[in-house]
Amino acid sequence: MKRWQADGLLLMVAAIWGLAFVPQSWGMASLGPMAFTGLRFALGALVVAPLAWREHRRAAPAQPASGGPPRWALLLGLGALIFLGAALQQIGLVTTSVTNASFLTALYVPGVPLVAWLVFRRRPHPVIWPAALGCLAGTWLLTGAQPVAMVVGDWWVIASSLPWALHVVLVGWAAGRLGAPYTVACAQFVVCAVLSLVAAALVEPPLAWGAVRAAAGAIAYTGLVSVGIGYTAQVVAQRYTHEADAALLLSSETVFAAVFGALLAGDRLSAAGWAGCALILGCIVAAQLVPLLGRKHER
Repeated sequence: MKRWQADGLLLMVAAIWGLAFVPQSWGMASLGPMAFTGLRFALGALVVAPLAWREHRRAAPAQPASGGPPRWALLLGLGALIFLGAALQQIGLVTTSVTNASFLTALYVPGVPLVAWLVFRRRPHPVIWPAALGCLAGTWLLTGAQPVAMVVGDWWVIASSLPWALHVVLVGWAAGRLGAPYTVACAQFVVCAVLSLVAAALVEPPLAWGAVRAAAGAIAYTGLVSVGIGYTAQVVAQRYTHEADAALLLSSETVFAAVFGALLAGDRLSAAGWAGCALILGCIVAAQLVPLLGRKHER
């Protein structure tokens, strides 16, 4: 896959995730956050399982280089990061608004290049730093350009930004290291589903069929599309693009959420909202073009 194809795939993922915040909020009407997270990731694992099995049958995944963590540790770690990010975000959505959650989740965008620098000692192109902050500012404009009135749920969403940033940094590296992106996707979904359902059994009321049926639509979209297609495409695409670029591209989910809200729900963007869309898209384009122009100038 060429880099521009990987970037296009990440934009598709952002569009899928842009639609996911509202169904995630709807799911809380009848299910606890842990049960909802467990069911949607279990469904996502079922979606990608045939691809993982086919990948396994065709060729055995590459072994990690000597001295690195074993395969099972990589897969368990990625699944645990998704569990922490999704669970903390889902808990936050119980008491905060979709608008606040979509803005505060974007805090992972400036966190990704910082984490990549600390973990892999990879210094991103200088344009990434202002672009990441610009995407965060654009998200604030897009969500109303109002002071965020903090409630308990907002702190849960803020906490979720750290595991999301770590996951964006590590998932492409792990998929490339193992040579098996569908296996990585399926395994992390299974780990997340198991951890979530165990947590639900410990801290939430027992699952009732009526509650699951009431949340069936939200589970179907977030499981089949957001997890099964979106997260899997993220794993595939991040083998071919830089993690800081991936974070910027994925941050456009807020733009897609606003666009779909206008098309499907009759929402209308204010002037600040349109400015936020323009700022996010401008930062994404700058992050892609400036390094290319710099290399062309050097040649």
